[in-house]
Amino acid sequence: MLKRLIIAVVLLTLVGGGLVGFNLFRDRMIAEFFENMPVKPATVSTVEAAPVPWQPTIAAIGTANASQGVNLSVEAGGIVREIGFAPNETVEAGEVLLRLDDTVQRAELAAAETELELETANLARARQLQERGVTTSVSLETSEAAARAAQAQVARANAVLEQRRLVAPFDGTIGLPRVELGQYIQPGTVVATLQDIETMRVDFSLPEQQLGAIAIGQPVHVRADGIDRDFDGAIVGIDPRVDPASRMVAVRGAIETGGGLTPGQFVRIRIDLAAEDGIIALPQTAVTTSLYGDYVYAVRPSQADPERLEARQVFVELGRRSGGMIEILSGIAPGEAVVSAGQNRLSNGQPVVIDNTVNPAAEARPLRASL
Repeated sequence: MLKRLIIAVVLLTLVGGGLVGFNLFRDRMIAEFFENMPVKPATVSTVEAAPVPWQPTIAAIGTANASQGVNLSVEAGGIVREIGFAPNETVEAGEVLLRLDDTVQRAELAAAETELELETANLARARQLQERGVTTSVSLETSEAAARAAQAQVARANAVLEQRRLVAPFDGTIGLPRVELGQYIQPGTVVATLQDIETMRVDFSLPEQQLGAIAIGQPVHVRADGIDRDFDGAIVGIDPRVDPASRMVAVRGAIETGGGLTPGQFVRIRIDLAAEDGIIALPQTAVTTSLYGDYVYAVRPSQADPERLEARQVFVELGRRSGGMIEILSGIAPGEAVVSAGQNRLSNGQPVVIDNTVNPAAEARPLRASL
């Protein structure tokens, strides 16, 4: 019985030892296989980290307004007898846009003019009599006062008559009429809006930190959604006071639009600052952000084999961004090749093969940088 137990223990020991040895041998062979297995190079696209011109800009959003824009209204109440404009029509300063019923006012003007003629004739006779010495100076003064009063009444009647008409205060484009023929309107009723859209202004705000970078006369460029071009102008006003609640300063620019913008439209404003040279910039697609920092893959010769290229992970310090490009403050030297496409499959030290046959990022260069 004891002999059988010993034999069983020995057999179990041999089997267990064989299994353990086999597993150790297998793990060692697998490790050696992967250590000696050649790493397949990854195909990547690269861009050269070359110094380029850099145009710093200040970006903002604002609202376009007409340089001159008013809601036209009447001074007096009455019935609308004539509407002298059509929607979106260009009108000139002084053009009659609307006329109210003025029958009574014309009659009053005619009566005042008749009274003026009578008093003028009386004054002429009084002066003749004064020259002959027939009348006194008091009578002449009375006639002169009556003539002046008649002139004032004519001027008043003309002013009242003018209130029955609505004229354009300046050249511009008029909007939709808000009254109808035959309608009775009260004083102050808005008839239409008149906007001068040839020259417009843009109102926007900037943080107080950027106040020192702008000045009167500085060029501005404005763009609106749906319009594939910029409108150029200049800064014409800077509010001398910073809003203590928002820490923003109000700025106004004037632009020539030629009717390309509409008052009240949302616009994007760009202010160009002094251009800079020698800025290292890379496509934003070349930069990877992680918990440990921002890094890129630089293509460098392998230390083991200088004939072979490999990707090296390099942490960089980033600066301004513009149009898909980003400024590199440190980490990459001018002239280095940086992976711009295919870095999602890379690891530090992995062999790479460069293929720039299709590489849009290689042609991208920063033109402007927003502060």
